[in-house]
Amino acid sequence: MKKKRVFSGIQPSGRLHIGNYVGAMRNMISLQDKYFCIYGIVDYHAMTVRFNPKEMEERVFNCAVDYIAAGIDPEKSILMLQSMVSAHTELAWILNTITSISWLLRVPTFKEKRQENPDYVHMGLLDYPVLMAADIIVYKAEVVPVGDDQIPHLELTREIVRRFNSYFGHVFPEPQSYLGKVPRILGLDGINKMSKSLDNAIYLDETKEEMWKKLAIAVTDTNRKRKTDAGDPEVCNIFTIHKAFSPKKDVTYCAEQCRTAGIGCLDCKKILLENMYKELEPIQKRQKELRTMKDYIHGVLREGCKRAKEITEKTMSEVYEKIGIKSFHE
Repeated sequence: MKKKRVFSGIQPSGRLHIGNYVGAMRNMISLQDKYFCIYGIVDYHAMTVRFNPKEMEERVFNCAVDYIAAGIDPEKSILMLQSMVSAHTELAWILNTITSISWLLRVPTFKEKRQENPDYVHMGLLDYPVLMAADIIVYKAEVVPVGDDQIPHLELTREIVRRFNSYFGHVFPEPQSYLGKVPRILGLDGINKMSKSLDNAIYLDETKEEMWKKLAIAVTDTNRKRKTDAGDPEVCNIFTIHKAFSPKKDVTYCAEQCRTAGIGCLDCKKILLENMYKELEPIQKRQKELRTMKDYIHGVLREGCKRAKEITEKTMSEVYEKIGIKSFHE
């Protein structure tokens, strides 16, 4: 049986944190044996915020290192760089011609970015979801592992697909989201999305000591003022992170002890630290090894982009035929 295709991408916007890992990357790893997976380092998306061009090459390299260290296997999956496969932006332009501006204006992330940086609102920020749609459907991906904050983007992708297929004839399947058991964890402030800019993240490459400094002061159940107060684990972001990293017995234990004031929040956090570091330590060892293997990483990306282009060329040939310009591309 032919395997369904998967696409997902991560921006090379800096160090990856546990929000990236739990929200999408862990699912990306788990899908490799059952699906045909294409995973992208989406560097054009990373350009929708101000960036230093001198840092971009290193950021792309480190993103590839993080992918592989976490468990993306280049022998099982295609690992590629968005800017090396021109069909992504070419298809995005074609999709732009059928995408309503009103659709883009209602995307929650555009509204958020516009409020955060009112002096830096540009066409790339508005058009971000169209390029994301092109990233996915140029491979005819049917499954997209995402965090729940990306669900509106995927819904828009399906709208664009339906409009293209209705205007020109069927080419693209409608991709479906794939959410893990914990689709999203908040930052250590317990309020906002985990992010570098808000300084509320734990990164994959941090030492155990660095993790503890952050966890020790992380927000828990704000109604629990003292160790002797009973708490509610379901309103505690630390408990949500437990669900992502701790075995069931520890999750159950921490929930019961929180509700009965059996242990304090620091004790709960210490259990989380041990479980989190147990999973991240092997990734960190692999990261250090891969960072000394520049030729290998570059080779993986070149080979991945070669394989990606073989797929996108077939897709674009179908698109050219549907929009009436195929003879010029033969």
